[in-house]
Amino acid sequence: MTDAHYRQHVMPYYRTFESRFGYLALLGRTRHFGWYEPGDSPLRFAAAMRRMEVIAARKLALPPTSSVLDAGCGVGETARTVARSSGGYVTGIDGIESDIAIARQRSARAGEPGRRTRFLRANYHALPFANASFDGLYTMESFVHSPNPRQGLAEFFRVLRPGGKLVMLEYSSTPQAQLSPRARTALHRVCELSAMPGLLTMTHGELERLLQQTGFTVEPTYDATTKILPMLWAFSVLGRLPYAIARGVGRGDSMVNAMAAVEMYRHQSTWRYTICVATKP
Repeated sequence: MTDAHYRQHVMPYYRTFESRFGYLALLGRTRHFGWYEPGDSPLRFAAAMRRMEVIAARKLALPPTSSVLDAGCGVGETARTVARSSGGYVTGIDGIESDIAIARQRSARAGEPGRRTRFLRANYHALPFANASFDGLYTMESFVHSPNPRQGLAEFFRVLRPGGKLVMLEYSSTPQAQLSPRARTALHRVCELSAMPGLLTMTHGELERLLQQTGFTVEPTYDATTKILPMLWAFSVLGRLPYAIARGVGRGDSMVNAMAAVEMYRHQSTWRYTICVATKP
């Protein structure tokens, strides 16, 4: 994403009190959904998130000591899990300097997985790496913030080596003409307030089409929506009361994450959670 877009839209969202407190209290500052199997407790957030991170590592399917880029690493939990699971070396980039500092601190305490990680501030539309620098690359719910998906994918293609693997765990949206007015309004508010223009443009199948246009060979996409629904349900239950109170005083938009959880669980027809795997020829 451009630096201007990040400063004006993404950073204000992550700096709100609700975002900072919610991600810290519920998820330890990590910002992605978890993978649930039948019988799992919806409230076991950490276990589900680690499981989703292992899924990402398995989808990369790279040999040990491979070099991997985490595009949108946050505090580095996914990077450490991928390093631990794959035996690879993971470079994480993110636009939030404080998250990069936390990622470095946590990796320093993590032992061997931490020694296989490094973190720096950068954006994935202008990656500070030479061509063909990485064997693998993944995104974990970070590409929805992109105002220019084509540019981001072109950079991913550039820094991957021939034969390199790209794994994207991302949302896609239903074409707006197919939605009810209420669902369409909810989707727009969530995307606007959460700085996710990529979700509106990434309708079902669009990411795969752009990947092919960029030059990637694309595998069939896996729809993992049902795997994350227990976590979204838990968020919607936790967010229902504060969202209702905020709406009652005309401040519903101030509770962005509570609003997103309630409305996106209510309007499940508006989105999917997909895992897209592609290879650079």
